[in-house]
Amino acid sequence: MLKITLPDGSVREVAPGTTPADIAAAIGPGLAKAAIAAKVDGELRDISRPLEADAQLALVTARDEKDALELVRHDYAHILAEAVQNLFPATQITFGPSTDDGFYYDFAPKDRPFTEEDLPAIEAEMRRIIARDEPLVREVWARADLIDAWRAQGETFKAEWAAELPEGEQLTVYRAGKFFDMCRGPHLASTGKLDPAAFKLTRVSGAYWRGDQANAMLSRIYGTGWLNKKQLDQHLVRLEEAAKRDHRRISQEMDLFHLQSEAQGSVFWHPKGFVMWRALEAYMRRRLDAAGYDEVKTPQLMDARQWEQSGHWGKYRENMFVVPDEIPNTEDEGPVLTGEGDLMALKPMNCPAHVLIFRQGIKSYRDLPIRMAEFGCCHRNEPHGALHGIMRVRQFTQDDAHIFVREDQLVEEVKAFCELLDTVYRDLGFTDYAVKLALRPDKRFGSEEMWDKAEHELREAVLQSNLSDAIKANFEELPGEGAFYAPKLEFHLTDAIGRTWQVGTIQSDRVLPERLDASYVGEDGNRHRPIMLHRAILGTFERFLGILIEHHAGRFPLWLAPVQAVVATIVSDADDYALEVAAALKAAGLRVETDLRNEKINYKVREHSLAKVPYLLVLGKREAEERTVALRPLGADARQEVIGLDALVERLTAEAKAPDLR
Repeated sequence: MLKITLPDGSVREVAPGTTPADIAAAIGPGLAKAAIAAKVDGELRDISRPLEADAQLALVTARDEKDALELVRHDYAHILAEAVQNLFPATQITFGPSTDDGFYYDFAPKDRPFTEEDLPAIEAEMRRIIARDEPLVREVWARADLIDAWRAQGETFKAEWAAELPEGEQLTVYRAGKFFDMCRGPHLASTGKLDPAAFKLTRVSGAYWRGDQANAMLSRIYGTGWLNKKQLDQHLVRLEEAAKRDHRRISQEMDLFHLQSEAQGSVFWHPKGFVMWRALEAYMRRRLDAAGYDEVKTPQLMDARQWEQSGHWGKYRENMFVVPDEIPNTEDEGPVLTGEGDLMALKPMNCPAHVLIFRQGIKSYRDLPIRMAEFGCCHRNEPHGALHGIMRVRQFTQDDAHIFVREDQLVEEVKAFCELLDTVYRDLGFTDYAVKLALRPDKRFGSEEMWDKAEHELREAVLQSNLSDAIKANFEELPGEGAFYAPKLEFHLTDAIGRTWQVGTIQSDRVLPERLDASYVGEDGNRHRPIMLHRAILGTFERFLGILIEHHAGRFPLWLAPVQAVVATIVSDADDYALEVAAALKAAGLRVETDLRNEKINYKVREHSLAKVPYLLVLGKREAEERTVALRPLGADARQEVIGLDALVERLTAEAKAPDLR
């Protein structure tokens, strides 16, 4: 008999071959109906997969939303593949994973790529498959048999993949009626467990087989899938709201920046957009100054040998822009390397350069911690298809810093960083964020002992910090997602419409100081290695400004708004007074424009509202005579009020102060 331990600590003895579904039924009919999968020793499995040994068992229901969503999205992807092959029989299938909000599947159509006009028919076929309520059955196949089956069906992509999987790996497929697909699982018990009204196919795009441009172009069909129709409807509303908040669209309305092919992945900041950049940068610089950071500036180009020594050349070479040291060839046979340096690279990160500054002069244990900050411009050769507005670019500026600490200082420094970051996020309007600890990846530098210690230190720093109890309660660990040289804390913001963004990070690194020979003289007179904390709060200015644009939908707090007020006249008799009002506000440090055009005031109101100007200051003949201003805040429900000029200047000046200056 097998001993199965349930979450409440009780133990049930069952015969080998008993399934989690059998145990759910034995507990009660309600649980038997609600259980959709099981966790066996922490591994998510099919509810109908037999138990093989003593185990810890937890039954999964729809209340376990994260696991349940992963299951249903995986099922929707398989049903999408079956529906496509039913409607387009010569289509080859490849892969179809779940995603953060849905699923996709890549296909190799025989005749033509799929288009969005195909989606309604595919959706209808998916609903017919769900209605048939066919069992999803897990089968284990011999490698040769599975490869032969794929080849017999003309599935060359699947056969290629099956042939390349490791020899010892168990090959499993899931069958629903006549359709089957290679998959590790798990899945729901049958197609009928899905809600036929809780999914929607959203778009079609191209994708290369295995992500390689040298391979065949496939058709990728995206969908979104949920546990019920209510969740789907809420998601579609969020998508609609996200489209309204798209930072590229709002940037055009507000004239903030633009992108063009002459500089793929780099941003052309316009005056109004760069005003925001400067306001954010000045705020961050004041926060860093107050927190004891020293600002530095380092070169853009560094010798390849430096990147090789740091370890980035071997791990990161394909993402670096490399610059040959070359002289022209008079025979027009191309460039010739001089042999002096040979290769250089634009920096993709600032850390090796900061170590070189640290190494200048002898450092004592009394000098530590050294907090070295840089608003460093970096370049990474991101794939063209990965670029997205200013959220994913090739040239970017990090709010980067590196803290060199002794072993006994590390936890306190990480605590101080967490508390600084918390202040910044709250100042910028983000009170809802999560902290996650990314643990050691499979490929890494350093010993197991080093990783154990580094992970423990970061974990302890969060738990000992002054972060809120709610943030600590939701602290999460991410196995395998650390950098190759260090574990890291990640900080994930939640914006105004519920989307999450990973921005801040701090990494505890013992590898780079060793590779680049950084040291200090300890109290014992011997050389010691510092620990290097890599940290950022915003991540990059470009991406964080994009997040701010979408979070606020362009309606920024006054201190960040590129134009804080527009003085608009109703009649030309108020023009001179309008110039006086604008001058008084500018003298107080406010960013103000005037609109003296011979246009109706309603036209001016609409235009400046579209440009998201926080305040419209309306002046007519009466206001000019009484030296008042009709103050109209942005927003359809905002109330206009009449206020004296001196009071107006005092009020807007106070409101326009950055959070740290109030």
